[in-house]
Amino acid sequence: QVRVVESGGGSVQAGGSLRLSCVASGSIFGINVMGWYRQAPGNERELVATMTRDGSRNYADSLKGRFTISRDIAENTANLQMKSLKPEDTAVYCCNVHFADYGLGLFDYWGQGAQVTVYS
Repeated sequence: QVRVVESGGGSVQAGGSLRLSCVASGSIFGINVMGWYRQAPGNERELVATMTRDGSRNYADSLKGRFTISRDIAENTANLQMKSLKPEDTAVYCCNVHFADYGLGLFDYWGQGAQVTVYS
């Protein structure tokens, strides 16, 4: 069994900052990619940022410079530091984990999501 749990969401005034955290636990041999995606009401889910095991980062073009993803490989965690937040950043932010289990099968798991609300 694998669990993916996000924390750190909340409400913040435009221009403020928030930090999201994601922890994966359970029958995980190794995590290849951890990432953050978001979905605003009425919109499709979209990429925010991903980070591979070797440290390669990928960001949505519109978020570069404001959002930073980091990982602790040993702890199976990923963080998303968000600054200069805008009302249009309001969404549910979900953590995605792409990992191998001990049978070396590959899986994708999602967390339940963390609400981020930015008010003007």
